Amino acid sequence: MPKTPLTRRGAELLRAELQRLKTVERPRISQAIAEARSHGDLSENAEFDAAREQQGLVEARVKDIESKLAHANVIDPKLLEADGRCVFGATVEVEDGDGETAIWQIVGEDEADIKQGRISVSSPIARALIGRYAGDTVEVQTPGGTKRYEILDVRYE
Repeated sequence: MPKTPLTRRGAELLRAELQRLKTVERPRISQAIAEARSHGDLSENAEFDAAREQQGLVEARVKDIESKLAHANVIDPKLLEADGRCVFGATVEVEDGDGETAIWQIVGEDEADIKQGRISVSSPIARALIGRYAGDTVEVQTPGGTKRYEILDVRYE
């Protein structure tokens, strides 16, 4: 499996979620299963079925996170010698043709959250920005047509 880029912040968030799942959720679900078992007949026990389903979801998420962390290529943009170029992890300020400005950080797919200003490295906008410098203009094909952005600033935070 190829390495997946991840920012240091993204890796820390995944590790924190994994720790919470293992130390909080697993014991809570085990307790719920034990309590449901104590109620007797498991064939008609909705509490037992619900707890087992929760357990399956938590275990699947644990495996998913462990796999992502095992295949992660954690990148700290501050340590890259990018010379002002837009790279993975960089924070980019752009202005569109209407004069609207936006600030986006280019992150891994699992970290992307447009409302928080984080766009996936595999998104059309990020792909257009990668390798460009402040002052460059990029065109991005979107479902609504071609959008033009001018790169105002590139930062490594």
